[in-house]
Amino acid sequence: MDALASWVEVAADAVAQSRTACDELRWHEAYRRRWREVRAEASLRAAAASAELEGARLGLDRVRALAAGAAVPSASPSADLTDAVALGCVRANALVEGQMPDLGASGAAALAPLSQVLARLHTVVGLGWLPVDSLGRLRSDEPAQDLTGLGPAPSGRDVAARIDLLGRTVASTHAPALVVAAIAHAEVLAVRPFVAGNGAVARAVGRLLLTAGGLDPTGTALPEVAWAAAPQPYLGAAAGYATGTVAGVAAWIDAYARAVVAGAAEARVVADAVLG
Repeated sequence: MDALASWVEVAADAVAQSRTACDELRWHEAYRRRWREVRAEASLRAAAASAELEGARLGLDRVRALAAGAAVPSASPSADLTDAVALGCVRANALVEGQMPDLGASGAAALAPLSQVLARLHTVVGLGWLPVDSLGRLRSDEPAQDLTGLGPAPSGRDVAARIDLLGRTVASTHAPALVVAAIAHAEVLAVRPFVAGNGAVARAVGRLLLTAGGLDPTGTALPEVAWAAAPQPYLGAAAGYATGTVAGVAAWIDAYARAVVAGAAEARVVADAVLG
């Protein structure tokens, strides 16, 4: 039985709205010949917005400099880790960009198992500011250090069990990409499978699933910008999901769709800029 099937009808309007926005984006003139440039710039803007949500409010220019190789202060107990956190978001979005299918590619995208994707994303997110032995490793008895406003996170074997179930669900579902990405994103936020950096991982994997699932074949929609502009509603909707109620999950999917619609509009701004 498809675990996400029950959400398809509930999310029908949200799915339709996001599909219309992404379909309209696809036919922007910039995607005819310069989609790689638009995708690369969108990846940087997604990283900057995701870093802001992690507390690293550096602005796009500094994030661009970090992506180009600007020096990052060495980690120490007294160091400002803002650059390192932002660079982790840059690396995560670059990793996601590298796994996205080319625009116009035929057939379904082949992705690694979700547990592997999450581990790889966390490794690049946390490099330089988290303990090396925690990178890509699921929590067991350690408490999650982030997203405390979402309520208590599972611990022990429940962490691995929830992530295993999520991976099997994503691999087997026939639900629309919006539903799959929304549930995967929120489940990573709720479970907080790693000691920290879970928000950046959740946003990156959601971004990948939106494109690999075919909703946003351009790979440039920027829901991260909408979330960074209104972090409290974003986290509030995630907290609603974490309650596990039908209303909470439905409200999260609806909010996710609205962010994708806003993100498609933001991508048009990027596409316009690429064309000059």
